[in-house]
Amino acid sequence: MVDIFEPLSREEIEQLSGQLSDQHLEAGEIFYNPGDSSERLFLLWKGRVRIYKTADGREFTLAMVESGTVFGEMALTAQRLREAYAQAMEASEISVMRREDLERLILDRPEVGLQIAHLLSERLRRYETRLEDVTLKGTTARLASLLMLLIESEGVVTGQKYLKIPTHYTHQHLGTMIGSNREAVTRAFSRLQDAGIVELRRRLIYVADIEALRQASEEGKGDREKCTS
Repeated sequence: MVDIFEPLSREEIEQLSGQLSDQHLEAGEIFYNPGDSSERLFLLWKGRVRIYKTADGREFTLAMVESGTVFGEMALTAQRLREAYAQAMEASEISVMRREDLERLILDRPEVGLQIAHLLSERLRRYETRLEDVTLKGTTARLASLLMLLIESEGVVTGQKYLKIPTHYTHQHLGTMIGSNREAVTRAFSRLQDAGIVELRRRLIYVADIEALRQASEEGKGDREKCTS
C-alpha cells in the first residue's frame, strides 16, 4: 500500500497497478540524475531511496524515502528532483506514474488529492526543521535533531524500552543529511553516547533517553559550532 492511495479500493489499486511501469532496483543503483527532466511520479513499494545533490565534490542528502510513499519530479509532489540524484539504498521495487495519469486520478478521486496535500505539509515541516537546524545549530544539536526526526518517522520500541532506528545509517550518510562531514558527526555522536543518550548496537542506533535527546537538539542556537568539513 502506498500512502496517497489509501482512499482507493483494492480493485481500483489493482486497476491502477496494471497501468504503471514497474522497475526493480539494485542496492546502490542511481535511477534518476540531473540530466533527466521528465515529469514522473515514483511509487516506492519496497525498499528505501536517497535523494541527494552534489556541490564542490560533496553530497547533501535532501530526503530519505521509505517504502509506502511517493516522490518525483512533479509540481504536485513538491519533491522536486531537478539537479538531484535518486539512489536505491537497498534492493527496491518502484512503479512509475506519468503526470497526466495522476491528474486524471485526482479528478476522479479527490480524496487522493487530499492525501497528497497531507503528505506535502508533513514534508514541508521536515524541510523547515532541517533548514533551521543547519542555519542556527551546532553539529551535535543538528545530529540530535536529525535523530529525533528519524525516531519520529521510523523508530520502534524494543523490549528494553529503548527506541531503535531500524535502518543502518553510516556517519557519512548522517553527515550528508545535516551538512557536516563524517569526522564531525563521529565526534557529535560520541558526545551523545558519552552522555548516555544514544547507543550503537550492531551498527544500529538506539536512543536510551528521548527527553535528553530532545533537549540536546535544542542546544546551541545562535552559537553554531564551526564545521570542519
